[in-house]
Amino acid sequence: MVASMVTLRTDAGSSFDAYLARPDRPNGAGVVVLQEIFGVNANMRSAADDFAAAGFTAIVPDLFWRQQPGVELDPATDRERATELMKGLDPDLAVQDALIAADYVRTLKGSNRKVGAVGYCLGGKLAYLLSMRPGIDAAASYYGVAIQGALDRIGDVRSPLLLHIAEEDHLCPPAAQAAIEQAAAQHADLINVMRYSGVGHAFARRGSPIFVPESAERADRATKDLLWANLVEAA
Repeated sequence: MVASMVTLRTDAGSSFDAYLARPDRPNGAGVVVLQEIFGVNANMRSAADDFAAAGFTAIVPDLFWRQQPGVELDPATDRERATELMKGLDPDLAVQDALIAADYVRTLKGSNRKVGAVGYCLGGKLAYLLSMRPGIDAAASYYGVAIQGALDRIGDVRSPLLLHIAEEDHLCPPAAQAAIEQAAAQHADLINVMRYSGVGHAFARRGSPIFVPESAERADRATKDLLWANLVEAA
């Protein structure tokens, strides 16, 4: 696996950075990894490296660049700053940035032009929104924050979508979980919901005290199966 920072450009001529992890044995497909509220930190780079180890070219765009480029925050100590950055983020612009990252991966040698989106926390909702956009062939959302507030758009989902829901997630209480499942059931041809009992928000955050290996492994395996089926086998 080879990792580097790359520069991406918007149509307006601005630029922002992204972490790129390229596999030793590429399968041709790409994955846009969408950050938590803590920026492109070691945890997000680790997630990208894991996808690269499975053969996917993984890219993590810096979604906070308009406010503060290069943010790397610690969940244990920097939550207040992370929350400020999250509140200052324009989700529509973040989706556009993610699509720029997807387009970049398609330009790389050996690309089969299939790209998925996988997001965590803040990025989990963005992955949900990206599943509605052309150019994203599959998406997975880990404990996406505030998806329950955007269920009026669920009919716009156009690519296979996997929603990982932690039953003890304080940011997605039982009523919200039920609403998500009910709405997803109306689009079962595209949307699958997986529940994880006894775990809370960010159960898949590597290196964290709240990391739950068994649940994270189950979620990661399902996510890679989704990506493989829709990005590699369907290419």
